[in-house]
Amino acid sequence: MTMSLYIFSASPGYTLLRDNREERVENGRMKNVSAWYENGQALLPESPGQTVKAMQNSSPLPALEAAFKADTVSSTAAPTQDSALISVEQARLRDEKIRETTIQGGLSVKNMTGYQLDMGKLLLTPPDIKLPADDMQILVIHTHASEAYTPAGLDTYEASDESRTEDTKYNIVRVGDELCAILEEAGLKVIHDRNIYDYPSYTGSYTRSGDAVQSWLAEYPGIKIVIDVHRDALGENGVVYKTMAEEQGVVASQIMLLVGTDESGLEHPGWQQNLSLALYLQRVVSAAHPTLMRPVELVPQRYNQHLSPGSIIMEVGSNGNTLQEALAAARLFARSAAPALTALVQGQ
Repeated sequence: MTMSLYIFSASPGYTLLRDNREERVENGRMKNVSAWYENGQALLPESPGQTVKAMQNSSPLPALEAAFKADTVSSTAAPTQDSALISVEQARLRDEKIRETTIQGGLSVKNMTGYQLDMGKLLLTPPDIKLPADDMQILVIHTHASEAYTPAGLDTYEASDESRTEDTKYNIVRVGDELCAILEEAGLKVIHDRNIYDYPSYTGSYTRSGDAVQSWLAEYPGIKIVIDVHRDALGENGVVYKTMAEEQGVVASQIMLLVGTDESGLEHPGWQQNLSLALYLQRVVSAAHPTLMRPVELVPQRYNQHLSPGSIIMEVGSNGNTLQEALAAARLFARSAAPALTALVQGQ
């Protein structure tokens, strides 16, 4: 199994990724470098598959991270364009501001909490989740359903806001359609909630989607996995970054799984089980597609993930990606994850 981004210790107590990932821009293309710190020294991999070495007097580069919008943030900006039909000049200017990045991930966690993780134990412990054989098993929902991608080709839309549209043919709901279709083809029983919970008011979107999750769970108590599918946003100094997997024969964005905790003070006793599920999926997908997955992100907020023991957020691409790149990523992920999810069905 490829472990190109961290050194796996034989000790179960070995903790990985305690500090922030570093990122650097080289030759106009941003590449991310995973880093661990020990005694003030950055430990950077010399190249995939090699051990790390201590780099003396190294100073961390500024990390480029999307600010995950909290539930209290309101989106009130006016639409950036009256129509999705953009001119050649607009397209040229847009493309000049978009840069590709491949965020090295594989089997790694970006830990943004104060918790110390026993990664050896987490990786060796499968998720304690059993999907019912004769009931609905998985709920796919979109707290921020209006999130959309960079218009390209025939994928143009009337923008409700910057990189947002209520048209489900072009927003993140379309990506959810692709994900659900492949999981259902594998025999899994999936509900896709295609409602829009973040427009016209962004504020309260997690409250509304949380109410919806509770309603679905009450109606279908067999649901044991809830996947909240989003589109990420990455940008700095007027430049928008598109995440790109470097998989042979396919042009696809990258995917990130995000897991919330109780560190914010809100009750969430099952967050480690959610993390176990995220790492389980990360492992099987990375084995098939080594560059598709960004590091799993562990954050203090819980983002409705306390409602079900198998809850994760799935970020497919970023605002710099096109819809087709995101759809390609969803297909790669779903085809690899489906057998692993099927293995969780009772009686399998």
